[in-house]
Amino acid sequence: MSFFGKNIKKIRTVKNLSQQAFADLFGLKRATLGAYEEGRSEPKIETIIKVANSFSIKIDDLLTRDLSVNELLKFKGGITTDAKSLVKERFAAIPCITETNSAEYILQSSNEGFVNEMTSLSLPLNGTEQLRGFTINNLEMTSHDKGLFPNDVVIGSYFPVSKLKDLENGALVLVLVDSKLILRRGYVLKNKIVLRADHSSIEDKEFGKSGIKEIWEIKYVFYKRLPEVTDDLEDQMLVLTKELYKMKKRMEE
Repeated sequence: MSFFGKNIKKIRTVKNLSQQAFADLFGLKRATLGAYEEGRSEPKIETIIKVANSFSIKIDDLLTRDLSVNELLKFKGGITTDAKSLVKERFAAIPCITETNSAEYILQSSNEGFVNEMTSLSLPLNGTEQLRGFTINNLEMTSHDKGLFPNDVVIGSYFPVSKLKDLENGALVLVLVDSKLILRRGYVLKNKIVLRADHSSIEDKEFGKSGIKEIWEIKYVFYKRLPEVTDDLEDQMLVLTKELYKMKKRMEE
């Protein structure tokens, strides 16, 4: 009879693991683990190897010696169970413009202190990129029951106004202009931008480069519901619209 059962019970105590939690770690049933601890059953060699490797214990020691708690505390152990010792992964903190703070954001968008105090989203995105979240509050970017609806959230990457001519036509952008925040598709013509909604009944808005305070090019979308798959014809029409704007831009240059 080995010391395996006694030793794993001590390991559980040191690691503060319940029988069920320990059993789950090694793909065992709780009753099976209980039988090991009580000496009513001996484990398979595969189980012994897994436990020994996970807690950096020699197989010989695990099976032939009654290990002390002090000895077990010295073993590194491959499984972290202490919340204090867990390394927190740093996600990007993204200031989010909501219906509640949008009016104040329009006034204080350049105030770093205000921006830092805004409600933020924590997401596993590039932390070095300057990002801004925006909560949809209208139906301007919907078409035939598809698109962006109220309470969907978009994440935009900062796009310098000075590089406006490099903005891809048809890109979804959040633009701060004329004391307004406008989320639409942007089309650049010389030193102005045309903002077009996906909703067919809404007229385009046109602004000169000098009146634009911020541009955020939308990179990510978080839907409040499961979105429907877009129709291939709609995608083709969008591509065609982009190409037409490119041709018009070249003709005006």
